[in-house]
Amino acid sequence: MTAGQPEPAGLAGLAVSYLAASTTGGTGRHVLMLASGCAARGAAVTVYGPAALGQQASRDNAGAATTGQATGGTVTGGLGTAGLAKGPPPGWRFVPVEIADRPRPASDTAAVARLRRRLARDRPDVLHAHGLRAGAVAALALAGRSRGRPALVVTVHNAAPPGRAAAILYAGLELIVARRADVILAVSGDLAARLRQRGARDVARAVVPAPAFVPASAADAAAVRRELWVAGPATRPVVLAVGRLAAQKDFGMLLLAAARWQRRDPVPLLVIAGDGPQAAALQAQAAADGVAARFLGQRGDVPALLAAADVVVVPSRWEGQPLIVQEALRAGRPLVAARAGGIPELAGEDGAVLVPPGDPAALAAAVTRLLDDPAAAAAQAAAARARAAALPAGADAVDQVAAVYQRLARTAQAGRGTR
Repeated sequence: MTAGQPEPAGLAGLAVSYLAASTTGGTGRHVLMLASGCAARGAAVTVYGPAALGQQASRDNAGAATTGQATGGTVTGGLGTAGLAKGPPPGWRFVPVEIADRPRPASDTAAVARLRRRLARDRPDVLHAHGLRAGAVAALALAGRSRGRPALVVTVHNAAPPGRAAAILYAGLELIVARRADVILAVSGDLAARLRQRGARDVARAVVPAPAFVPASAADAAAVRRELWVAGPATRPVVLAVGRLAAQKDFGMLLLAAARWQRRDPVPLLVIAGDGPQAAALQAQAAADGVAARFLGQRGDVPALLAAADVVVVPSRWEGQPLIVQEALRAGRPLVAARAGGIPELAGEDGAVLVPPGDPAALAAAVTRLLDDPAAAAAQAAAARARAAALPAGADAVDQVAAVYQRLARTAQAGRGTR
């Protein structure tokens, strides 16, 4: 904190519970970051979510060299808070609450009942749900409660996946969340607008920063280059994409774009890091179309991959505040991304070359222009680094939610005083 900046909001005496339905797409990491930061500011924190989230918390605990123990299905301890506060935060709890990823009446009813019991026992001042499914479960668990009801905050992380059935389901979830949440935080402007149309009264843009980025060393970048050169000459340019191999990311369209540059000499190597339900189909598509591509699976060395890439591409049909865009900007890599969801707000008009989503010709043209024009690529890399300087950090996200929690607590106290 520098001179002249306000003191971070303290949360001593406030009980905050988090609810997550999924750990995919960075949601789980974001929840744990907020839990850690708010615990460090004095809040009594409980996290409800799938068992995988508790396992991730335990791994982070061990990695941060903090203390903790798992007993009776509850994980207690603190997470590392680099950049948020000095020293370890106070202990916080994890309680397993499984929420199905699609409508299942029996399991949904059980999740609502379990959450209602936990809330009656824990009596938080604020319940912060992440995702529409979690938000709807939280709203139903609080239904009918007036005395001692916690304020409900919902962060909406995703738009509806493709398909009419999914659109209908998401519309229903949006209505529940919009009408019952006290505050909604949306990861992109288009989501915020949709929820206002559904009747939400208090909507703001969520701050979802990527974890602290540590650039790869020259040795790590060189090692990745050597690994990739197995597929071709050392002079071959590398086009990198990172993400879950799912329909939203539109890697199938990326392969159609890559098919357009297969006659170049040398042929650019398309490298895709990630795993997901479309892995086999995408590999089959690349083989059928004769696309020079390497599928690396899940990787833990994304900074080294970024350092080895000549161009980074994000072809998604929709994104909120994708971590890979933030990481590419911080790595100072030339970036080509779809003008979809929250990407334009995140990258700005200069931080990336933005192309229409679902347009393989436009994507291929943008990539090959950067490969053919070193000066343009260097200018784009410099613009990415400049944009990265304006990206939020973890402390900014905690500042945002802490201010929301305090405002809701003051409103609740005023209401009790009036009664």
